[in-house]
Amino acid sequence: MLRLLIDENFDHRILRGLKLRLPQLDYLAVQDTELKGIKDPALLAWAAENNRVLVTHDLKTMPKFACERVAAGQRMPGVIAVPKDLPSDRRSERCIRSLNVSTRASAARSSIL
Repeated sequence: MLRLLIDENFDHRILRGLKLRLPQLDYLAVQDTELKGIKDPALLAWAAENNRVLVTHDLKTMPKFACERVAAGQRMPGVIAVPKDLPSDRRSERCIRSLNVSTRASAARSSIL
């Protein structure tokens, strides 16, 4: 299973659903750490240093910063960006599908979903 970093903006109702469906989920919530309030590039750097895939609703800036890391040859375990405008059951399902795809494709070190 992937090691996840849950962004501050991520809907915790979805996280609760993920934990129910995937009890072995290895996650760390940003707001429960010293990372709370950190800028996106620094958060992605921390995620890379700690081999965690970032899960976020930030579709505007986070994928852009992740792509910049990849283009610069920096380590990037991945980003799972989930649209906030989907109904919560569809967001949960999309997260689970992304986790399954990412787990199977973990040989590809840099992925942005």
